[in-house]
Amino acid sequence: MKIAMVSSEAAPYAKSGGLGDVMEALPKELARMPGNEVCLFLPYYKKIKENPDFPTELVAQFETNLGWRQQYVGVRRLQKEQAVTVYFIDNDYYFGHRGGSLYGAMDDGERFGYFSKAVLDAMNAIDFRPQVIQCNDWQTAALPVYLKSNYQTVFPGCKSVFTIHNIEYQGWADANFFDDVLGMPEQYRHLLTMDGSINLMKGAIECCDAITTVSETYAHELLYPYYAHGLDGVLSGLTWKLSGITNGIDMDRFDPATDSSLPCNYDQNTFKEGKAACKAALQKELGLPLRPDVPLMGMVTRLAGHKGIDLLCYSANRMLREDVQLVVVGTGEGQYEDFLRDLSYHHPDKVSAQICFNLRLANLVYAASDIYLMPSKSEPCGLSQMNAMRYGTVPVVNATGGLKDTVPPVNVAADAGLGVTFQSYNGDDFCGAVLRCLELYSNPAIWERIVNRDMATDFSWTVPAGKYMDLFCKVVGC
Repeated sequence: MKIAMVSSEAAPYAKSGGLGDVMEALPKELARMPGNEVCLFLPYYKKIKENPDFPTELVAQFETNLGWRQQYVGVRRLQKEQAVTVYFIDNDYYFGHRGGSLYGAMDDGERFGYFSKAVLDAMNAIDFRPQVIQCNDWQTAALPVYLKSNYQTVFPGCKSVFTIHNIEYQGWADANFFDDVLGMPEQYRHLLTMDGSINLMKGAIECCDAITTVSETYAHELLYPYYAHGLDGVLSGLTWKLSGITNGIDMDRFDPATDSSLPCNYDQNTFKEGKAACKAALQKELGLPLRPDVPLMGMVTRLAGHKGIDLLCYSANRMLREDVQLVVVGTGEGQYEDFLRDLSYHHPDKVSAQICFNLRLANLVYAASDIYLMPSKSEPCGLSQMNAMRYGTVPVVNATGGLKDTVPPVNVAADAGLGVTFQSYNGDDFCGAVLRCLELYSNPAIWERIVNRDMATDFSWTVPAGKYMDLFCKVVGC
């Protein structure tokens, strides 16, 4: 099958979060399947353009209409032999001269509206005729609408699948955006209109042939106002094309047996020695007492309210009455950064707050910690809990979204389960879950069985990619 995958980011080229990880691993897994031809389309950001590790060649250039304006489109192909063919959409005005964050510019709507249309023009220019186009989040949400409104004769029979990674960000614009930027036929205006404004994600939901989310539970949650950020009514009328496919992780990249960032590699058979060495290395690096016996709790996260940091703030002093250590790595909202610095200052023998983004340190925290805390208020899928379990670190999670799907609760009597969960989003329940986990840790025989189950679980992309292929075949009719 010919598959086009379109995203605003993908590791290792440009990444701001979990979407980047997904769009690195999923295209590769699909490309491994016999008979598939997979192309990935990305913006040609400045950080990619200036990176010598990503040499490209110009394969097409032309002008495209965007509302009343004409804009240059350069199509550049990555010059590396690999299973996935990577194309970059080159336009200095929108992408090539801007450094810093991938998102957050005042003209983001115009930038990614352009990107969605330019990708379709680029596929036509290089004569790539996909049977299905998979789009991701609001930054590519205009593409399924363009495909229906302007490109049916260019790509006859081509279907679109729209994946919602986080519904909180929907691509809002004022009502004039439809004419001024998108320039679509008038009969499509109502499909993008919501509360008097343009909502790009709504347009994609209405026009695509199938909608996926990144976990089965999140697909159900999106039918409720609490989670859907206003789009529950739209999705409720289209449940026939909505499904959840839980993400995987790159099992090669996140492997304690081969991870070069670890001071000591280990697998299930050498877990005890490897975990002890990694714990000692982290404690030494962060200035915590070198204690192999103390349960070490870790977090690698954005310091934002929806990540459950407010629950940690509420519960921290109660948890620290126990004989524990806590390491938090991340950046985010100032109030939470300040709280964690203050907590570390008052508990220097128990807490280390690393207010930074450091991939090496993150992997060391996964490997060194005994317990991984992830009390998110909502979590479409989440990858950190799976990374942690891969390294033999037992998660404590709120049973929401992908956390519920990937972390079945421990049942000691049945010798089953992968972590400790709590059901209600409040600090007392979170603290209670942590205390239950500490009780399990105090029994080495029980703890070892939990760790073995965690490390043996297959979190690879093999099964999710197979489900995507099943969906693609369904919408294409093959």
